[in-house]
Amino acid sequence: MQGQEKKRERTQIMTAGEVAKYLGVHQITVYRLIKETDMPAFKLKGQWRFKKDLLDEWIVKSMKERKDLDIKLK
Repeated sequence: MQGQEKKRERTQIMTAGEVAKYLGVHQITVYRLIKETDMPAFKLKGQWRFKKDLLDEWIVKSMKERKDLDIKLK
């Protein structure tokens, strides 16, 4: 349909506990990643929340950067 904007899909919003389970790490590690990296997160009523699609993009980007670093170190 021309002239109509594509409807944006809703993304899942995750808690720090859900992200920890998703990544297979401890919840404290999630808080450390927020502080020490550019992990996409936002606070909602004082608690960290994560958009799953942005988190997945961040994971892929981090993996690519790590691969690029490994290549440069060789």
